Amino acid sequence: MTDITTQSASSTGDAMTPEKLSHWLAGRKEAGQNADIETCEVGKFYVQTMDPYGVDPNLPEELQQIGGLLFVCSPQSNGWICVYDLPPAKRDALYERIKREPQVLDDGLF
Repeated sequence: MTDITTQSASSTGDAMTPEKLSHWLAGRKEAGQNADIETCEVGKFYVQTMDPYGVDPNLPEELQQIGGLLFVCSPQSNGWICVYDLPPAKRDALYERIKREPQVLDDGLF
């Protein structure tokens, strides 16, 4: 499984303008709308829960907390998609898939 940090916008080493960052984050939401939950790869990564892609260099200290979040990835998604960026119906379908096929996420989360 690919490490989420290798797929984040900040891992490129390029400083992102607010406009580029907004565009990149909107792309994650769009990818979430198009994700095929039944065939995607599923991963759990320990990330900043308020900045799951690690792209906000100004995240206030009081909002910096690490937690395990689900991500999905497919060849069409151009990287990992945080569960926060899935539409509610797809998020529900992901949870149902994990309950039905626990081997897709073998970490004891469910």
